[in-house]
This record gives sequence, C-alpha cells and structure tokens, in this order.
Amino acid sequence: MAARIRETAGDDLEENHEINVTPFIDVILVLLIIFMVAAPLATVDVAVDLPGSTATPAPRPEQPLFLTLRQDLSLALGNDAVSRDGFAAALAARTNGDTATRIFLRADKSVGYGDLMQVMNLLRGAGYLKVALVGLESAGEATPATAAYQP
Repeated sequence: MAARIRETAGDDLEENHEINVTPFIDVILVLLIIFMVAAPLATVDVAVDLPGSTATPAPRPEQPLFLTLRQDLSLALGNDAVSRDGFAAALAARTNGDTATRIFLRADKSVGYGDLMQVMNLLRGAGYLKVALVGLESAGEATPATAAYQP
C-alpha cells in the first residue's frame, strides 16, 4: 500500500482519489480458498470417458407398450394382467417377436428396488433390452425416461 507524505502542514486532510483495493483482494482470496476446498467435493471419483452424441431424439411410438408393476407386485402388459410364468410368451405375442421394441416400464412408488430389478431381469431374460422408465413430472403427467438396459 502506498503512502503519501504530506507536503502542507495545515489541519485540513487531503482528499484521496485512489481506490483502496485491499478489501477487494481479501474478499477474492477468501472466495478462491472456498472454491479450492469445495471443488474436489463436487466431483465424482469414478473416471468415465463419455462419448458424445449427435443423434436426434427418437420419436415417441404411436402405440407404446406399457409394462406396469403394481403395488402388490403383479404385472400388467398394457391393460391385461399377466403372470410371471407366462410373461415372455405374452410379451412376444404383443410385440410380434420383435425384441428391439422399447418397453415403457411403470412401477408403483411403493415398489422396492429389488422387485423392480426382478422385473427388469424378466425383460432381459425375454430378450428385451430397450427399457424406458416412466415417472411423473411435477405437473403430474407421465413422462418416459429412456434408457437402454444392459446386463
């Protein structure tokens, strides 16, 4: 910080027209320290090299095939109830054997993660790997979150 020697011996204080940047530098250094401490906490420790995508989003099918897992863990394909034993055959009949068909999976909010994974394993066992999980937005309408399920 620069100091100025007073040239006059009067009682009046001289006006200083320079900006005192010391408090500004102190604030910037404190913010820098905060960001240096917080930045490692905001990163994920798993290193993944994600590929870029230039593909356009797939259009929504006119007749989506919904698989519903109810609260009592019963399954419904569309509006028809289906047993777990006859699930693969019923799914093949509805899709005409096309395993590339995307299945929209809906599950009750009270269904556990393990039960949902069992249904996804049933889909995988039947050869259907394209699964879209359906959830509710804040406005209350159902929207699919599309994900390819890989074993």
